[in-house]
Amino acid sequence: MRSLALMLALIATPAMAQDRPAVAVVSYPLAYFAERLGGGAVDVLFPVPDGIDPAFWRPGISDIAAMQSADLIALNGAGFARWTTKASLPRSRLVDTSAGFSDAFIATEKVTHSHGAGGEHSHTGAATNTWLDFDQAAAQAAALASAMTRRIPETAEGMEGRLAGLTADLAGLDTAAEAAGAALAGRTIIVTHPRYQYFARAYGLDIQSLDWAAGDMPSAAQWADLEARLKDDARVVLIWEAEPPEEATARARELGVSSVVFPPLANRPGGGGDFLGAMKNALQDLADAST
Repeated sequence: MRSLALMLALIATPAMAQDRPAVAVVSYPLAYFAERLGGGAVDVLFPVPDGIDPAFWRPGISDIAAMQSADLIALNGAGFARWTTKASLPRSRLVDTSAGFSDAFIATEKVTHSHGAGGEHSHTGAATNTWLDFDQAAAQAAALASAMTRRIPETAEGMEGRLAGLTADLAGLDTAAEAAGAALAGRTIIVTHPRYQYFARAYGLDIQSLDWAAGDMPSAAQWADLEARLKDDARVVLIWEAEPPEEATARARELGVSSVVFPPLANRPGGGGDFLGAMKNALQDLADAST
């Protein structure tokens, strides 16, 4: 009898855990926004493993089933998380958080490559990291807040204040990004991966994109490509999307290049922290690179 009771308790646990409303999201920024906006009343489901690019992640059947059962499913839009176009997700519970500014999407050229466990993928259609324009990020937060209020009544109380607080923090990032952009005016900006189109447009930067794997030591051919782009320019800032090996930053210094790590935060920041803190640090580092 005790074994039967224990079995019944274990079976009941998942159902009980689902009593709290759930918001499923496809990117870490949306997870952060949902946590801030939920006010402790919701569970936020973001099943992408650490170190995997959510834009190209392929969920398993159990991951899709969990997201299908959520009270709200928040999409980034702009072609981010393409698996969502093939999975059967309940339309009544979907919110495309960037739909309100879809006419401002940036078209991209097709670049196909393979990085680690993510397999081969291509950057084509529209640039997907919409939140790197912090004004657009605020619009996504507002769209998510509206959908949460509509679909999850438990979040309605206090939502206006929580959204105001999140919007103010994003406005602070916007101000810091404008200052960094102004400080870097006239500098050559090279990024290690095509992630920063919205950031460049919003904050007045002219960037060149490489195609380097995040966190890896570039190959000899990749270093040669970078050197060809420098053209005796002593004012180059190289933005890495993830912390590179020490020998990589040392090689960049030898070339006279200032290195800045600026993770786009499609996934959780490495080493802990959250979206707001990681972005503040990256923007400060970027501003410091101008000196």
